[in-house]
Amino acid sequence: MSIMDIIEKGKKQRKQKERKKTLQNAAIGAAIGVTVGAAAGVLLAPKAGKETRADIAQAAKELPAKAKEIVEKTKEKVEEAKKTIAERTNSTVEAEGQQ
Repeated sequence: MSIMDIIEKGKKQRKQKERKKTLQNAAIGAAIGVTVGAAAGVLLAPKAGKETRADIAQAAKELPAKAKEIVEKTKEKVEEAKKTIAERTNSTVEAEGQQ
């Protein structure tokens, strides 16, 4: 393995880490957006105060389950992205090795 190969491998690893971090940030942003949107919808709905408070209490009870669901989906997407990146990296390395 030449120095250039080592440098290229390091670049690819950094890119993989950057992509993973980007996916995580997007998932976190989506979770925050869903939470804020739900809260705004409940607070801005034309209902009586008692009904609004009941809706907020219900939403607060459901929030942990929704957050867990979002985290699980995010983990799945990150794993899929990691596999795709690994496959692309391996195929690129193999293609370069054949040249």
